[in-house]
Amino acid sequence: MTEPTLLDTARTGARRLRALLTHRGDGADRPRRTVRMAAAGAATVAICVLAGYLIGLSAALARGTDLRGGRNTDLISMVRAGSQRNAVLAQQVSSTRAEVDRLSSRAGTGVDPGRLSDAAQAAQTVPLTGPGVTVVLDDAPASVAPPGLDPDLLVVHQQDIQAFVNALWEGGAEGMMIQGQRVISTTGIKCVGNTVVLQGIPYAPPYRIQAIGDPAMLEAALSSSTYVHNYQDYVAAYGLGYQERREDALHLPAYTGGTELSYATAIGSPSATASPR
Repeated sequence: MTEPTLLDTARTGARRLRALLTHRGDGADRPRRTVRMAAAGAATVAICVLAGYLIGLSAALARGTDLRGGRNTDLISMVRAGSQRNAVLAQQVSSTRAEVDRLSSRAGTGVDPGRLSDAAQAAQTVPLTGPGVTVVLDDAPASVAPPGLDPDLLVVHQQDIQAFVNALWEGGAEGMMIQGQRVISTTGIKCVGNTVVLQGIPYAPPYRIQAIGDPAMLEAALSSSTYVHNYQDYVAAYGLGYQERREDALHLPAYTGGTELSYATAIGSPSATASPR
């Protein structure tokens, strides 16, 4: 025997209600008060049955449906997959570079090893160790947001990170890394949503910038940068995160990213003159 559905239950309740409301008994000997009480009780039962039917119907319609949609989840999954792929490719580049170095040293090029070492250090393709500074940038706490203030002013942007990176290069940095990833002077820093993308890998705040070089010169370069001063104004006014400290020894991995520059061209004009991006 199949169980009655919610619709069957509702129909049964409605039939009982009609029967109670139309039933007059044996004649005028039944008190009118009894009829009114029976009708009221039947109405209550019918209302309860109908409410249960509506609740059950809503649950059935919503079952298995994501009312919020999966767009955000899909985007997060895509970002994670892209990050994992970039990490694998970076490891392959590192392994290939190590193999090239090994074969070059075995074959011999007739070039002074000291010059080769200097060239590798200038290209940032070898690990580097030495004293330097660490700078940490972070968004302002949500609790300090003044009413009416543009929330974009309370978060760290690509241009903020770029300002500190530029100042450190100007201060004579010999090598640098952001979020543990080695960067060079042509490394692009991009802002996508509320994350910063570095060589295809997205990062969330806080952002850690570490540079090797003369600590005093690096600190002086930060102090003399107009863009750094502008950021520090927001640190004082709205609580943007900022830390700066000297380091006795920093260890930077070798740079494993690309070194070729790409150029933008006009759409539909392959022969158009290219311009640096």
